[in-house]
Amino acid sequence: MAKLFDIKKDVQHIAEAIASVMGVDVTIVDEDLRRVAGTGGYFESTGEKVDGNSVFRVVLETAVGYMIENPITDKICLKCGAKKHCREFGEVCAPINVKGKAVGVIGLIAFSQEQKNKLFADTDSLMEFLQRMADLIAVKLLEKEKNDHLQLTTKQLETVIDSLEEGIIAVDSFGDIIKFNNIAKKMFHNPSVEMGINIKSLAVNFAELIQLASKGVSIKNREFLYNNNNNLQLRGVASVNPVMVEEELVGLIFIVKNICQVLREVNDVIGSNVNSTSFENIVGESQQLLKVKEEAIKASSSPSTVLIQGESGTGKELFARGIHFSSPRSNKPFVAINCAAIPEQLLESELFGYEGGTFTGAAKGGRSGKFELANSGTIFLDEIGDMPLHLQSKLLRVLQEKKVDRIGSINPIPIDVRIIAATNKNLEEKVALGEFREDLFFRLNVIPINIPPLRERKQDIPVLMHYLLKKCNQKMDKDIKGFGEGVMRIFEEYTWKGNVRELENVIEYAVNMEQGEIIHIENLPTKLKNSNNEKVEPALDRSIIKLEELEKRAIKEALQICDSKDEAAQLLGIGRATLFRKIKQYRL
Repeated sequence: MAKLFDIKKDVQHIAEAIASVMGVDVTIVDEDLRRVAGTGGYFESTGEKVDGNSVFRVVLETAVGYMIENPITDKICLKCGAKKHCREFGEVCAPINVKGKAVGVIGLIAFSQEQKNKLFADTDSLMEFLQRMADLIAVKLLEKEKNDHLQLTTKQLETVIDSLEEGIIAVDSFGDIIKFNNIAKKMFHNPSVEMGINIKSLAVNFAELIQLASKGVSIKNREFLYNNNNNLQLRGVASVNPVMVEEELVGLIFIVKNICQVLREVNDVIGSNVNSTSFENIVGESQQLLKVKEEAIKASSSPSTVLIQGESGTGKELFARGIHFSSPRSNKPFVAINCAAIPEQLLESELFGYEGGTFTGAAKGGRSGKFELANSGTIFLDEIGDMPLHLQSKLLRVLQEKKVDRIGSINPIPIDVRIIAATNKNLEEKVALGEFREDLFFRLNVIPINIPPLRERKQDIPVLMHYLLKKCNQKMDKDIKGFGEGVMRIFEEYTWKGNVRELENVIEYAVNMEQGEIIHIENLPTKLKNSNNEKVEPALDRSIIKLEELEKRAIKEALQICDSKDEAAQLLGIGRATLFRKIKQYRL
């Protein structure tokens, strides 16, 4: 709460006005008995405290006026410490009350008989006059308190607005800027945000937003184009809220964000903080897997494109996530898209986005693609081998130019995205067949990582079994301790065409079926039980070489004596694609 000393100039002016009217000296003290104002001899003692036992304390405590006609004999004067040096002939005091409490006292003092006679000539009129002066001071005090509170609120509001991550621009009903925060100032440069300029000059479609919002309608998340300090055209998102007073539009509030900020906020939800994976989450102890993990760890520190190849279910996305979350981009978005799971006609818009009105059903204002969402982070293109040829060309351009073209747009969007691609197809074979662009293959295959299938690293099967059992126990609130006799042998001899994904599905099935504490053979899926019952007929003559081995030897020999794979395929009497498939099959 404000005090009299905070408005001492006003109090002094009122003291002087009273003195000129009454012809006596005036002093005004606050609730701390400090002299705030004074006339005559009291002017020089402003700021000093008056005696604690004076009449001023009594008036402050009672909040009632008091008159002293005989300073020598008055009961209050008897207690005053200054009575020996008192030169007063009389005194009249009136409280300054604010909200029922005395916050100060006006004192009129007579230093001669003439002044005393004037002072006490009409005490009723005098007290009424002093009360009005006291009320005037109280009003000044309340105004000060209100202004202080208003300034504090305004400062707090400005601090809050400046601490927001969005740009805030307030305009009048004509669109002229009347207030803005620091974010808005930093965001716009050509032209810059200044008081008095019309907001329409900041972005082309702001005029349209003003026209819509002027009808009293709030507008949410509309894209706009603006220029930065390098005069490059950037994208932003604006929301506009009308300010109405008694159903009349008095202004508009623009809330603006850079598109990168919007995407960061989206990625806080769908990106970098969701399903983060480290290489420790990739379970296995075989030398084959450890070697691949070592290669992936080295790839993490590089910005180069990575191509992960492996059969379905080997954990390609786990490795992709591990690479991202171990990289310098780990706190940036990781966006994954399965190129085989989205219809061809929708895949382009999913990857690269589109402008509003490009096609029937397009979202108003357009939509950002996965590349924009992944900006500054990593995009994982799973099943890249299934991407249509015309999109391969567009992806190649993104890799080369670091820009994305939305469908229906003529303005490329700069991006900074690391690409990790994955496939279970033989891309070299698809290149040979003309189904995959050779130049794109070379762009993607900068750091190749090949994940071996589970059947080639059977040492990992027991480790994975116990890890997945624990995971399924938690998922289904069970407490199965382990695996019964013979189960481990079945798992190790099974081919696992679906690799780790198939293994997890089998264990989840068994955990669901098992009612005891150990998983038994009878609670395994039928395909595993049947594989256990199959009898392998003994070979009639173990000295006979299998056809598979003969084929492997023939291909190996042809590759050694021929200068190219085309020549080797011709010599063997098979097609080039078949040769590539056999090379992969026999790992030659």
